[in-house]
Amino acid sequence: MVTVEAVARTRARDYDSKRLSILHRSAELFAQHGYTGASITMIAEACGVSKALLYHYYSDKEAVLFDILSNHLQELVTEVEKASQSTNDPQKRLHALAAALLEAYRDADAEHQVQIANLKLLPEERRETLLALERTLVKIFAEAIADAVPEIGRGPLLKPITMSMFGMLNWHYLWFREGKGLTRAQYARLVTQLIATGAGPAAATLAAPSVPPRKKVAK
Repeated sequence: MVTVEAVARTRARDYDSKRLSILHRSAELFAQHGYTGASITMIAEACGVSKALLYHYYSDKEAVLFDILSNHLQELVTEVEKASQSTNDPQKRLHALAAALLEAYRDADAEHQVQIANLKLLPEERRETLLALERTLVKIFAEAIADAVPEIGRGPLLKPITMSMFGMLNWHYLWFREGKGLTRAQYARLVTQLIATGAGPAAATLAAPSVPPRKKVAK
């Protein structure tokens, strides 16, 4: 005998799976055609549903965009938080964060591109919700870098070094090809080593007083 409660749970799971499918296909369309270039009609056709059914999930295109970014960023935060708690060793934690972020980006190139290009198009209130998630990611990485590279600690160089690490990780999709060259795990290790072993010496050169070149004395 199937109870009403069991049916409700089944429908909820089906609803969520269809919603996630709509979001992923929409992200691919936004990445390919741009947010302004993709219409609700295009989304419905790409998802193989009617516009009426699509409106059952989302009231408008803006709601679709917000949910794409909200789901994507929340997944990144969840995976990075788990990685941060996986070890107490500062070097290993930094590597775990890099590896977790790159793994979360797997099959999410479209969502990542939409995040970079279209977050600014949302109204301020919705944009601020997403920016708060981005700030959470940055904070987790910054704290890990400060622990892994004690030479810079939590000084003024922490932010530019943190954002440099994000630059290496966030833009890898432009050149990275699965099965060619470095694996995701290898690239995560490379980025970690560049930051862990290179940030300290680089910071030291900035802290050292510059010595002006000697003037040549005419003979």
